[in-house]
Amino acid sequence: MSVLAFHDVCVRYGSHTVLKDVSLEVGDGEIVGLVGESGSGKSTLARAAVGLAPVTGGRILLDGRPVPGRGRVRPVQLVFQDPYSSLDPRMTVGESIAEAMPERLGRQARQAEISRLLALVHLDAARAGDRPGRLSGGQRQRVALARALAARPEVILADEITSALDVSVQGAVLNLVRDMRRELGLSMLFISHNLAVVRYVADRVAVMHDGQIVEHGPATQVLGAPRHEYTRHLLAALPGAARRASGDTDATPLTPTVAKEQT
Repeated sequence: MSVLAFHDVCVRYGSHTVLKDVSLEVGDGEIVGLVGESGSGKSTLARAAVGLAPVTGGRILLDGRPVPGRGRVRPVQLVFQDPYSSLDPRMTVGESIAEAMPERLGRQARQAEISRLLALVHLDAARAGDRPGRLSGGQRQRVALARALAARPEVILADEITSALDVSVQGAVLNLVRDMRRELGLSMLFISHNLAVVRYVADRVAVMHDGQIVEHGPATQVLGAPRHEYTRHLLAALPGAARRASGDTDATPLTPTVAKEQT
């Protein structure tokens, strides 16, 4: 069982409060979508969970215990928005993945594990010898996911992992996220400003506005019949959203373009 729970979490920088008593739970094997405009506090919540933002109030617990923040074992892994900046351009793909492994393996065992992880994210094992500069944006994001998986996490925090990608590539990465949940049973907090993307992958959705959760519930409920004015505002920004929100079943569903990417 892997449940990540935020209880009344506050984050302040000086006199500026970024998060205000945020409570949210990511259940075992569940994908929870966290949506909101830029500056709403979504990324800060993820960074707080891995010790990159100061928690000035409340608690963040994994299975009822504080999230470990030090040492090689880190059961909560954050995947950043920009896959190029999160990977060391001087290291090969294989070296980046091996660096995140919690235990030291012999050469053959390490290579086998790197190949296994690359296969999980639908990349050829031959990519292990490449450096990030030789990969496309979608391929780099797959490597970032493989690196996160190398740490054997119980929960993954995916922070806008498709926003830096071309629309034609986003669908392939989203399908990969769904595959990972199905095959590995991982819990995931999936952060995005794109409601179409969130609806495609999430079981439940939480809406953040000005550092607070203003609405949460099943994805079909929150995005199909929103109760909060801010959620309706986000939906209204999407083409055809007004018809979908009003219950028009003939409207085009909130589903991103799904395309295959060359590996």
